[in-house]
This record gives sequence, C-alpha cells and structure tokens, in this order.
Amino acid sequence: MRKLLFIVLAMCIIGCGKKEEKKTFEYAPKATKTNDVPAQTEEKVSYEDLVDLENKGIGPIKNVDLNEIIDQDLAKKGERYFNMTCVGCHKTDRRFIGPALGDITAKRSPEWIMNMTMNTAEMIKEDPLAKGIFEEYDKAPMVTAPVNETDARAILEYLRTLNP
Repeated sequence: MRKLLFIVLAMCIIGCGKKEEKKTFEYAPKATKTNDVPAQTEEKVSYEDLVDLENKGIGPIKNVDLNEIIDQDLAKKGERYFNMTCVGCHKTDRRFIGPALGDITAKRSPEWIMNMTMNTAEMIKEDPLAKGIFEEYDKAPMVTAPVNETDARAILEYLRTLNP
C-alpha cells in the first residue's frame, strides 16, 4: 500500500504544475428543458464560477441518494482516504495543483463528484466541466487512483462535511 501511495504522489508531483494565469472556456449545459439541443453561451467564464448540480458526469454512477444527515463514520473513512490519496494535489481551502474542494458539493452533483473520482480520464475527455478544469489547470490531468465506488462514496461524504 505504501508503494502505491508513493507512486501516486510521485506521478502527481512530476505530472502536475502550477500556473497562476486563469484560463477560460465556454460551457454549454447538455440540454435545455424545452428541447434536447444544448444551450449556447456567448460569455466565457471560469469553471470556478459555475454551479451545475444537474450534470451527473460520465461513468458508472447514475444516481446517489444522500441522507440529510451526514454519516460521520463514512465521512471519517472518506477523510482518511482523501488524506492518503487526494491531498497531494487537492486542498480543501485553496487552489493547489488541482482545485480546492471545500465547496465542491455546492457546485457539483454527488454523481459528478463520484464519477470524476472514479472515471477521471473519460470525464476529462467527454464532460464539459471536467474539460474546463483540465484546461484551467494547465492540462495536468488528475492522477487516476484506484478508487472504487465504496471509497468514492466515502470521499463524497467527507466533502459534504466541509460544506454542509
């Protein structure tokens, strides 16, 4: 397990860079309510300014039923996993190699968060929000850690504690 953690952290340090200049991208939701044609926007915005709780992302997670009350035991497991796997690139309170995640649950759907955690490469390739993040962070992809659905759900529960 320590070898895996070392490899993940080494890949993250080698493959990730930090650049202060903000890039922008165009974002169009997948569909409007009146028809199935994507809505277009003329305005360019940073992904950090976007809130999209409807986009579920691309991957195996189609629906997540959250209890109003946070499962503290599950959140503790998620915090341990986050500190072991994610903290090399993500901080909860500030931009680092990757985006700050302290308020991610207010900006993205639970399904999107779990799919991004478990299905990073495909999300960066196909999901407009993930593409924008990828561009904004100098095309430094998130290291794909071996995260299963149980671990991703625990991480999500931990992230919920940061922005209840």
